[in-house]
Amino acid sequence: MESPSLDDGRHLWRLARDSGLDVNSPYAYVLWCRDFAATTVVARDHTGALRGFVTGYVRPDNPDTYFLWQVAVDPAFRGRRLARRMLDHIGDRVTERGIRRLEATVTPDNAASRALFASFARDRAADLSWTPLFERGHFPAGTHDAHEAEDLVRIGPLR
Repeated sequence: MESPSLDDGRHLWRLARDSGLDVNSPYAYVLWCRDFAATTVVARDHTGALRGFVTGYVRPDNPDTYFLWQVAVDPAFRGRRLARRMLDHIGDRVTERGIRRLEATVTPDNAASRALFASFARDRAADLSWTPLFERGHFPAGTHDAHEAEDLVRIGPLR
C-alpha cells in the first residue's frame, strides 16, 4: 500500500469505472493524486498494476475528521479482503496524524460497504453511527440513473 503518484490518476478513473462507482472526470482523479495523495492509498499486484484504491480527505471545517470518498477494488481482486486492508492502512495513516474520526456516505442497500465499516469500527473499538445525509433530491433529477440517497457513517474515536 502506498500513496498514489500523478501517473495513477488515469488508473483510478478506470478502476472507478470498472468497479461501478460514481465516476468523476479523469481530471478529478489526476488532481486527487496530486492534492490528496497523503490521504489516499493505492494497492498494486505483483506486477505493479493498480488493483484498488481508497480516496479521502481531512474535512476543512473539522480537521479531526477524515472523509472517505471512494473505495474501489478491481473486480478480479474481490473477495481477498483488499478493501479492508486498504481501509486499515489509511486508518493507521490518518490516526498517526491525530485524526480521530472517519466519515463516509453509503447507499442504504450497499451491504458490503456497511459490513466493511462495521467491522472496521468493531476492530478499532470505535463507536459507529448511521444517519441520513443526502436525499435523492440533493442530486440532479431527470437522469436515467438517478442517484440513490446516501447515509452518513461516523466512526470514532479512532484508535
